[in-house]
Amino acid sequence: MMQKITPFLWFNSEAEEAARLYTSVFTNSRIVKVVRYGEAGEEVHGGTPGSVMTVEFELEGQRFTALNGGPLFKFNESISFVVDCADQVEVDHFWSKLSEGGDASAQQCGWLKDKFGVSWQIVPRALVELLSDKDAERAGRVMNAMLKMKKIDIAGLKAAYERAAGSR
Repeated sequence: MMQKITPFLWFNSEAEEAARLYTSVFTNSRIVKVVRYGEAGEEVHGGTPGSVMTVEFELEGQRFTALNGGPLFKFNESISFVVDCADQVEVDHFWSKLSEGGDASAQQCGWLKDKFGVSWQIVPRALVELLSDKDAERAGRVMNAMLKMKKIDIAGLKAAYERAAGSR
């Protein structure tokens, strides 16, 4: 059954490679279907007959479609995928796998770009819980700590949360 809304990702020529990477990183994932370019419309789409046109894949129950559409469009940070992480082990796993070959150095606050230029936010649940605290001072200390981090460090967030007012 097709879901009502499916994220559609435009790659130059790496759709299948990206889908294989993403399905290797997330446990409950699979490649659903690969569609190849045919000879029909070749003068318009420019795809080589027999090469991969689209890859439909699923990550943790969410369907995606990846297209090999050529170099016309590039990914940017205006769209990103948030990965909910239960603990630091999950944060470390997703950060390591998704940033490999990409650019995690220029990002902050749990954001990274994978090797295809797709932006991801690797977010531990603890961050949301601590930022939602009714004590504005504690939540503010957590926010200030997070703003200095690239990959989110839950122990660092909790230390900022627990720190007494006026101490560093």
